[in-house]
Amino acid sequence: MLDQVYTRYIGASAASLGVDFAVFMAALSAGMPPALAAACGYIAGIVCHWLISSRLVFVGRVAGESAGRRQQQALFVLSALVGLGITTGIVGLGSRYGLDPRIAKGIAIVVSFQATYMLRKKVVFA
Repeated sequence: MLDQVYTRYIGASAASLGVDFAVFMAALSAGMPPALAAACGYIAGIVCHWLISSRLVFVGRVAGESAGRRQQQALFVLSALVGLGITTGIVGLGSRYGLDPRIAKGIAIVVSFQATYMLRKKVVFA
């Protein structure tokens, strides 16, 4: 059985993924290079994810309005940068070697999801 935090994290990730993928597909349709489109989508999704994670996923683990909160936000951004690097790297390499950018994005989603969840659970909202 999945723990409640992980279950809520999956929900937050699903909502954020909707934002991410919509921006990604719109950017691809506009002719943006796949890696840049993936980065733009990821950034939009991460804003959505912070809002949901800090209010619904890691309830009781969010620092109060203080320097601790700013530090937590900075760590969240750093974890997002790790996910962004994973995403743009996988999509960029995949598309360079002929993989459909949507498939590469799907692979990146799985890898990035696990990496950022562990960082957020063990470091950001510890």
